[in-house]
Amino acid sequence: MPLSNSYTNAYSKLQQLFAKIRDGQAPPQFTHQYLKDLGFTSSSHRSYVPILKSLGFLTVEGTPTQRYLEYRDPTRSMYVLGQGMKEAYEDIFLIKEKPTTDDRATIKGKFKSHHNASDNVAELMTNTFLSLLEISILDEPSNESPPKTKTEDKSRPETTVNQLPKEKPFTELHYDIQVHLLATKDIEVYNAIFKALREHLL
Repeated sequence: MPLSNSYTNAYSKLQQLFAKIRDGQAPPQFTHQYLKDLGFTSSSHRSYVPILKSLGFLTVEGTPTQRYLEYRDPTRSMYVLGQGMKEAYEDIFLIKEKPTTDDRATIKGKFKSHHNASDNVAELMTNTFLSLLEISILDEPSNESPPKTKTEDKSRPETTVNQLPKEKPFTELHYDIQVHLLATKDIEVYNAIFKALREHLL
């Protein structure tokens, strides 16, 4: 299983290196001269080339790969580097799926035993790994978009039978009629009044 043995003592500038890769055009060949053109003029910076090769950004000859080109997409760059990390440092991710700086001792021990490295070299390998880890995302983004609900999609409102406006029922009319009766002891007067009401209103 792979475990990259590439490292640099200039690990503090790895973030700047990958920012230059992301923001610039891919060269026909990634050489030491090209590193100088990017502003990395120290001899220590030459160790960046084997690191890029181990991450799958460059071929053995130093030609930028498809991964190098995909890294230039700023919306995916950290995921692309994360994929390269999982391939170059597979043995470490078998020990800890999501390693952090708290796992420094374990990571250093793995480099030391796997590559028979000295304490100093194993420490530089660990610092290189952790510096790369800071600028990468290991989990791939989900391509699935959540399904739209009826409330979210308002472009084509649905019409169902239950949504059609209901006809309003006819309203019944009620009349209140007040009858003021004369004060009288003659019952026939009342009978005549009620008879007339019944004939004309019903």
